[in-house]
Amino acid sequence: MVTTVIAAVCFIVGGGLAYLFFRYGLKNKYNNIIKEAETEAEVIKKNKLLEVKEKFLNKKADLEKEVAARNQKIQQAENKLKQREIVLGQKQEEVQRKRNEAEAIKENLEAQIVIVEKKKEELERLQSQEREKLEALSGLSAEEAKERLVESLKEEAKTQAASYINDIMEDAKLTANKEAKRIVIQSIQRVATETAIENSVTVFHIDSDEIKGRIIGREGRNIRALEAATGVEIVVDDTPEAIVLSAFDPVRREIARLALHQLVTDGRIHPARIEEVVAKVRKQVEEEIIETGKRTTIDLGIHGLHPELIRIIGKMKYRSSYGQNLLQHARETANLCAVMASELGLNPKKAKRAGLLHDIGKVPDEEPELPHALYGMKLAEKFKEKADICNAIGAHHEEVEMTSLLAPIVQICDAISGARPGARREIVEAYIKRLNDLEQLAMSYPGVTKTYAIQAGRELRVIVGADKIDDKQTESLSTEIAKKIQDEMTYPGQVKITVIRETRAVSFAK
Repeated sequence: MVTTVIAAVCFIVGGGLAYLFFRYGLKNKYNNIIKEAETEAEVIKKNKLLEVKEKFLNKKADLEKEVAARNQKIQQAENKLKQREIVLGQKQEEVQRKRNEAEAIKENLEAQIVIVEKKKEELERLQSQEREKLEALSGLSAEEAKERLVESLKEEAKTQAASYINDIMEDAKLTANKEAKRIVIQSIQRVATETAIENSVTVFHIDSDEIKGRIIGREGRNIRALEAATGVEIVVDDTPEAIVLSAFDPVRREIARLALHQLVTDGRIHPARIEEVVAKVRKQVEEEIIETGKRTTIDLGIHGLHPELIRIIGKMKYRSSYGQNLLQHARETANLCAVMASELGLNPKKAKRAGLLHDIGKVPDEEPELPHALYGMKLAEKFKEKADICNAIGAHHEEVEMTSLLAPIVQICDAISGARPGARREIVEAYIKRLNDLEQLAMSYPGVTKTYAIQAGRELRVIVGADKIDDKQTESLSTEIAKKIQDEMTYPGQVKITVIRETRAVSFAK
């Protein structure tokens, strides 16, 4: 019993001690945690305040920069406005000065007009007196004398003109064919060499003569292998840093150029490598030709063309005519045909197709014995193109009869594309000579003081003396010059002749 009581007392005392320990011990720990949390919160608060202050200062600096920039722009704008105000003021002063000058000139002109009117009246009076004297002496009125003179001159002029025309016609019939053949042969002799050089040569530039020696190879083995593989004649002369590729086929020349470029870049130049590179380049060029043809047909919205026709269209990229790229010319003609057909109420897709295909006879795979228009028509028939398109291709140079409305459209658009200023290249000397001939032809007429060939020779300005030619004579002069140019000169498109006659009265107000 006592033991139980002691145990109970000990339990109670121990429980009390434990309660006191846990209460006061845990409270101290709790207070310590609270103090640490408050200290940490103060530190975080201070850091955050510092960050906020830093951001505020940065924003303030940025805003100050922006305000300064805007103020600078405003200042510049104000300066520009001030300059404009100054310029406008100067212009207003200039306008006022010119207005005053114009008023002075006007007053002077009015005074001169009054004097001229008086002199005109005096002249008419004198002419009337002279006419009356002549009528009294001749016994005929002025109108009767004029009619008799005109009739006699008219009959004489008719007789002389008829005789002159007959002589010219007879002489022309006798000599026309012979003279035409002579002129054609002379023209061929003079321009054949230049034309052949322009259309059959590509210049390949190299960095040094060392590379030129490597291209030639030992005893010329490399260059012979390159000529055999490409079918292009390679001319190596004393010209520094250049090799000439000569061939009539532009595709072959392009293959040879690209192959040479790859060989020079690679550095390995020997017969086996040459054959490998040429074969690879030839395949690339063929793929590019087909891709160009496809891209062209897609761009123009033309569908259903035979693959061979697409290849021929792509091949046009490497062909030129009078310096004009054939593919560009075909695209241009196709677009023009579509526009013209739309305006006329015809099928624009058919017209565009005919315009694109009209020159396919210029890029044959074999040597044809027909003109390019007829050969192109046969190719179109071979690849199942419609009859009206085939006729438009064959008739665009009037080698066959036009049976569809597309044919004259293609013919006209082909001429427009070729006659566009800058479309076809001319030799500079020939171009300058043509302009000089135009000016000299007009200067040969009496009364002409100055001539100017402008608009690349498509317009001729003729200035005549006001005291030498009257207004009616200017009209006949422009007609005569136009006829003479048409008869004696060769030119693309048309030449506009403008005859200018003016009278200037200049005086100075002091």
